[in-house]
Amino acid sequence: MNEITSVNNELVKNTAKLHQKKFRDESGDFLLEGEKPVREALSFGINIKYAFVLKEKAQNYSFLGDKVICVNTAVLSKISTTDSPPDIVAVGVKKNFSVNDLKGAKKVVLLENIRDLGNLGTILRTSVAFGADAVVLYGDSADVYNPKCVRSAVGNLWKIPVVSIKDFSILKELFTDFQRVATLPRAENYLKNFQAEEKILVMFGSEADGLSEELINFSTAAVKIEMASSVESLNLSVSCAVVLYKMFIV
Repeated sequence: MNEITSVNNELVKNTAKLHQKKFRDESGDFLLEGEKPVREALSFGINIKYAFVLKEKAQNYSFLGDKVICVNTAVLSKISTTDSPPDIVAVGVKKNFSVNDLKGAKKVVLLENIRDLGNLGTILRTSVAFGADAVVLYGDSADVYNPKCVRSAVGNLWKIPVVSIKDFSILKELFTDFQRVATLPRAENYLKNFQAEEKILVMFGSEADGLSEELINFSTAAVKIEMASSVESLNLSVSCAVVLYKMFIV
């Protein structure tokens, strides 16, 4: 079993570069921090290249075979993005999706210009939980392979296709025959009265800006969540959970 004890080791330094989007894009690799994400990634076919494991906990990760590299706390602190590093930080190969992976999808979530990494990861997790077939990232959304987003998704990042689309003409072509629902705080229709169709695209904008006029005009319906008049709005990920439960489950 290999062992590394120096934070100046080349592999350690190269792994730490994956904190940055530039190096994730160039290498096609990303970080997995903690046992649960690593196990989830393996079970869904993610290629784990190698894993730094706290030496005294190495026996817990025998399922990784010769991919385990024993290290000390200093090395884990160097490569981890958390204040308290976990026992394991692994390097996986990104699973990239394309518009071809949207074929056959009937329940699709669209996120426009979502920059908050915690929200993005939580929404991906929620989308999987409530039966979405795919997620579309439209416009200028954050990198789903940012370590914070990976952690927030809790192993759900690769369970359904997550496809980036920037061209409205492609979006229009893909979802012409879908019911296209804009979630708007001042929509006339309440969510509780809404009837979802078999093929549905549910669209969410950022907390700061909401949906663009382009997508509002593209929608075939609009809904809002009924709530106490003393509350102006909900956190985006909470709103997504409420809407998707009603649209996809109830």
